[in-house]
Amino acid sequence: MPRLLSLRLSPDGSRLVSVVQSLNPDGKSYGTSIWDVPIEPGGEPHRLTRSAKGESGVEFAPNGDLLFVSQRPDPAVKDQPEDEMPGLWTLPARGGEAYRLVDRPGGIGGLQVGGDTVVFHADVLDGEAATEADRRKSRKDAGISAILHEGYPIRFWDRDLGPGRPRLFAAGLPGLTEPRDLTPDPGGALVEASFGVSPDGSSVASMWVMELPAGGSRSELVEIDTATGERRVLAASDEHDFSGPVSYSPDGRHIACWRERHATEDRAVEFALWIVDLATGEGAPRTTDLAPSATVWAADSQSLYVAADDHGRRPIFRVGLTGDPERLTPDDAAYLEPCPSPDGRYLYALRSSVAGPATPVRITLDGGEVTELPSPAPAVGIPGTLTEVTAVADDGVEIRGWLALPPGASADNPVPLLLWIHGGPLASWTDWSWRWNPWIMAEHGYAVLMPDPCLSTGYGQDMIQRGWGVWGPRTHADLMAITDAAVARPDVDAERTAVMGGSFGGYMANWMAGHTDRFRAIVTHASLWSLEQFAGTTDSAHYWQREFGPQGSDRYRVLSPHHWLEDISTPMLVIHGDKDYRVPIGEALRLWWDLRRSSVESKFLYFPDENHWILKPGNVVAWYETVLAFLGQHVLGEEWKRPESVA
Repeated sequence: MPRLLSLRLSPDGSRLVSVVQSLNPDGKSYGTSIWDVPIEPGGEPHRLTRSAKGESGVEFAPNGDLLFVSQRPDPAVKDQPEDEMPGLWTLPARGGEAYRLVDRPGGIGGLQVGGDTVVFHADVLDGEAATEADRRKSRKDAGISAILHEGYPIRFWDRDLGPGRPRLFAAGLPGLTEPRDLTPDPGGALVEASFGVSPDGSSVASMWVMELPAGGSRSELVEIDTATGERRVLAASDEHDFSGPVSYSPDGRHIACWRERHATEDRAVEFALWIVDLATGEGAPRTTDLAPSATVWAADSQSLYVAADDHGRRPIFRVGLTGDPERLTPDDAAYLEPCPSPDGRYLYALRSSVAGPATPVRITLDGGEVTELPSPAPAVGIPGTLTEVTAVADDGVEIRGWLALPPGASADNPVPLLLWIHGGPLASWTDWSWRWNPWIMAEHGYAVLMPDPCLSTGYGQDMIQRGWGVWGPRTHADLMAITDAAVARPDVDAERTAVMGGSFGGYMANWMAGHTDRFRAIVTHASLWSLEQFAGTTDSAHYWQREFGPQGSDRYRVLSPHHWLEDISTPMLVIHGDKDYRVPIGEALRLWWDLRRSSVESKFLYFPDENHWILKPGNVVAWYETVLAFLGQHVLGEEWKRPESVA
């Protein structure tokens, strides 16, 4: 089904556009396109772009033209290579065909606009820019894929870093002057860096990663002059990272970003909305009790709209330069992509929930009325009902979660329970997921429990701190408490239960396998099995070692699930993608070998071409079919039948 990925409002407030993802004609991949979304109810969305390569990174220019990134071929250029790199394109507001503004040998990444200036990321090989295309061609022609690293990291999520490094370029609009290299020697400072452009286009504020001894790093906030490339530090701390989204206030007087306090073995990370006064250069936190997902300045520059997790929802808060945050949306929804109108009357956003995918809405800022707008994607009906479950853990803390119930669940027809543990661990069950979707399980007759145990966001700093450094034991107790509450319901069958999770949820599935036999089946996806092995092979080892301590310390022994292998008796389905760099495939390979040598009934669903998530349509089908067959065998007592998708 089509999915809305983003939302952007034109500078004059007259147009909304969204990038929409949908299945390609071959049925084997997804493509993207740009759609116009009506700003009033009753209109009709219409598609603006069509290309086999798709479009992303959409932003408005001041004159209303659309800027976007695409690998589509340029009809004005003959004999283009099949592996054309992403270029910067524009679609004129007054009509006409899209055309390419600029390209780079290493492609173009994210972009931002301020005034008549566009700033974009581009991957660049070291050396003279004029010969970069030749250097890339020489590597390709010689069959060289080797990358020599002298720093860390070398991988990120599902992709290798290098041999090029991202730089920032600035160019003038509307015709696009020759782009200027603002960061000619950044090293790895701009890898995955968020940035924003000032309203007049004279400067860009960006994250700037500083490499530290012993494999560590910290992220500063810097400001770069778009005319000269001169760089100054706006925020830096030995104990904090400053990260995106980074944005200037409309009056150009302040910059907002997020500050994350570095963790220690005893102290959890902590987030704060950080505001820098550009006149004085001073910065200060505005709030430390919101778990951020999106921020945007109000039109009057006196406040920001912040989408933040809150007890299984993600409302929008108004956070002023002074005073307490004010919640604007009272419903159970999760909001993203907030877009304030220039007249200060409305806030446009994408709204979803565990019970429904993202759809565009308009929020009246005076009163909070939420109006649904026509969407490029059809509405989705869910096969069941969503309710809330709470329980009190052994230490007196309330644990809450969502329970998806299939049709027909009742005291006369109690249904099996599937405990689904979220990843993160700093995360929450707040909104719709196309990959981790409980309603497919509900459609097959399962009640799906989605709890927020310790370390979940949206419950204050204490909820994170109580699970810090005690992942397995504390989270296990929380999960058992809310599972007990769920199976006490008359419409849930306490004897037919299973547990599954991915990433941190997979870690917990492995932990629970060695600490309880109450479940009939366990599904563990992209999971951590040997913590010391994981902490040295993941793409961001320095981050996790702040909590676990140096390798070899006692915490690895206390918290690593593999030490309880001999206590596992529950059948397990292990799932992993070979291109997973966050939780490397070695975790699954070792888990699989350990289960086999211990004679635990188990199966291994292996994806050679997938990463931390399983994204290709055919593989997603194989994932769900195999999980359902495995659960059916062990929870429902059905005969095991190998799914056609993996036969």
